[in-house]
Amino acid sequence: MSPNPHLSHNEYAAGVIAIVAAASLALARDVPGPVADCLTCHDDPSLTLQLEDGEELNLHVTAATFLESVHGEGGLVCSDCHAGYGDDHPFGKSFASKRAYVLGAYETCKECHFDTYTRTLESVHYELARQGLDIAPVCTDCHGAHDVHDPHAKSPMIDRSCGVCHAGVYEDYAASAHGRALVEEGLEDVPGCADCHESHSIEYPSTARFRVSSPEKCIECHGDEQLMEPYGLSTYVATSYLADFHGVTASLSSDEDGDPRQVVVTCVDCHGHHGIASPREVGEEPMKAIVAATCSKCHADAPVDFPAAWLSHYEPSLSHAPLVYLVNLFYWIFIPFVVAGLALQVLLHLLRVASGR
Repeated sequence: MSPNPHLSHNEYAAGVIAIVAAASLALARDVPGPVADCLTCHDDPSLTLQLEDGEELNLHVTAATFLESVHGEGGLVCSDCHAGYGDDHPFGKSFASKRAYVLGAYETCKECHFDTYTRTLESVHYELARQGLDIAPVCTDCHGAHDVHDPHAKSPMIDRSCGVCHAGVYEDYAASAHGRALVEEGLEDVPGCADCHESHSIEYPSTARFRVSSPEKCIECHGDEQLMEPYGLSTYVATSYLADFHGVTASLSSDEDGDPRQVVVTCVDCHGHHGIASPREVGEEPMKAIVAATCSKCHADAPVDFPAAWLSHYEPSLSHAPLVYLVNLFYWIFIPFVVAGLALQVLLHLLRVASGR
């Protein structure tokens, strides 16, 4: 007879065999003893839990899945997250639904990641969850449960977290200049979702405040000479934007709530949001048309060649805007010459006055 009244003799025998198999697995894969104990049952692909809404929750976890996660590599064991589960936990315990279980386990993460957890309380995701939207993502929706991987690996995180809920946005991003460099070429120094939207304290992107402060995000990369050098991009784009009227207005408004009526043109107004394309790929004439369309939103009846009055993000040179370059060069020489001549005249006058006394 089985020592456990809940199990038949065959089930008990199968359990003993599973324990031996788990012990062998522990020796072969260096699985911690407490984890091997749990895998006695949970390494069974058919193991499920009947939920109150009629669905079944799959309880299958493999040793490889856990050991290759950051938690497994960090030496954690199952009970670190699943505290309070005794020997009888499979019997008579259920949950209202899969989502109810996920939301109920949400606060488990704060035991170790309290600072990160508190930042999520300031995010748009938490605000939506607080308002009753059950599908608003929580920790395990983005990071996984037993297969938690390195959150700093940008491409996998975008694919398995942001891209799951924001599929349309992900498609636009993956086809953009930034997305292709990350997804296709594996270049981790290009911006991903969290670089612009933050990781945990995600703000509503539709607010005036977010829009007005968005150039700060662009300038973090496009103002970094060391980062831009491998791509042959000039950091003058940041300097030229901050020096013109629109950039000055945006920088003065970035710390305030932002007035939607305020005339501020930011990077995304001309270059787009997630589907940003390189101006080199767009072409000179199509890019001029895009900029002209943006200008016409505030400058009524602006002609197609209206942006031609603007030097764009190019630094004046003999190859681009040579007349402006030569005028600037003239003043760089002429103004110091005039100031030096004036100083010399004043000095000679003082010497003349001193010698006449």
